[in-house]
Amino acid sequence: MTTTLDAAQRVLPPLRIGPITVDTPVVLAPMAGVTNTAFRTLCREAGASTGHHPGLYVAEMVTSRALVERNPEALRIVTFGPQESPRSVQVYGVDPATVGEAVRIIAAEDRADHVDLNFGCPVPKVTRKGGGGALPWKRQLFTDIVRAAVRAAEPHGVPVTVKMREGIDDEHLTYLEAGPIAEAEGAAAVALHARTVAMHYSGQARWPSIARLKEAVTGVPVLGNGDIWSAEDALRMVAETGADGVVVGRGCQGRPWLFADLAAAFHGHTVRVRPTLQQVAETIYRHGELMIDFFDDGDRAEAEGKGMRDLRKHMAWYLKGYAVGGESRHALALVSTLAELRERLDALGDAPYPGKDAEGQRGRAGTPKTPHLPYGWLDSRDLSPEWEAKLREAELSVSGG
Repeated sequence: MTTTLDAAQRVLPPLRIGPITVDTPVVLAPMAGVTNTAFRTLCREAGASTGHHPGLYVAEMVTSRALVERNPEALRIVTFGPQESPRSVQVYGVDPATVGEAVRIIAAEDRADHVDLNFGCPVPKVTRKGGGGALPWKRQLFTDIVRAAVRAAEPHGVPVTVKMREGIDDEHLTYLEAGPIAEAEGAAAVALHARTVAMHYSGQARWPSIARLKEAVTGVPVLGNGDIWSAEDALRMVAETGADGVVVGRGCQGRPWLFADLAAAFHGHTVRVRPTLQQVAETIYRHGELMIDFFDDGDRAEAEGKGMRDLRKHMAWYLKGYAVGGESRHALALVSTLAELRERLDALGDAPYPGKDAEGQRGRAGTPKTPHLPYGWLDSRDLSPEWEAKLREAELSVSGG
């Protein structure tokens, strides 16, 4: 699935995130349980196959408390392969001091080249503690966290960016206020998932909000996120919103080659990757090998078991649209060794690219949900001393999640 391109007219200039220049203005969104070293490697290789610098590939979200406590799994999340450059991590937290210390550890110990702050997570276990997409409602808390992170990273030349949602719901929008605050506090870029927390992943992303944010934030790049299922979607988003680049999440699940399409599209090419079933199978197998390497702490057999279990959830994404029977799909969803994986993939045979059936939305869109928030969270934009204490406790209870 290697793609070689001739010179053509690029769509956007390179993306500049502080001292980092990204030739292709595309960011892989951090996704829990998905964007580990193995999957990032596949996406990066696909993007690089076009001959262009492939973009930014952000690791899974790590909680600031877990990092400060040097939790082994948190440290694994912020461990990168030798070919990964620049190295991007996303930090979550609700206490400015803890977030600042986590970012200091990352920057001072040279664990990453770029730190993103999570203010967009809609998951109840995060928002009910006042974190993720709920946090920008508390203006001063949001300001203090961004400021603490930027100050901790600055001496080490590590840029800090902010990813957020439109707000909690349509009555409690925060993005047009939070974007300029982040810029004023020294954030190197701002990314917007154009949905509210209440929307979760349902409905259509509201791209006009990205355009409005672009008008409000003029000194640093604004990136758009939401409903990018193809390279054409990405081109349409930047054309409609004026965004400086795109963030891609669920659209690449089971399709790491989407980053080859995106690199080609942003450099003005129409060539797209259209893998056969056999090519998809080879990608799955390589994913499996990389997963074992990711989990290998010296016990290869244990790493193989962990890697195969983790790979199972990717099967339905990879095989979407391909003519693979239910029995074969079921067998792949229960794979436990690399040898089993090889045997079951080989049994699939080959088939041409199925076209539209393999494209479009990935994962569950779900339905709008009433946001889970701390009691009384919406009563005031300010944070009382009592709430400050509660948030510090909350961070302890979310740690590692």
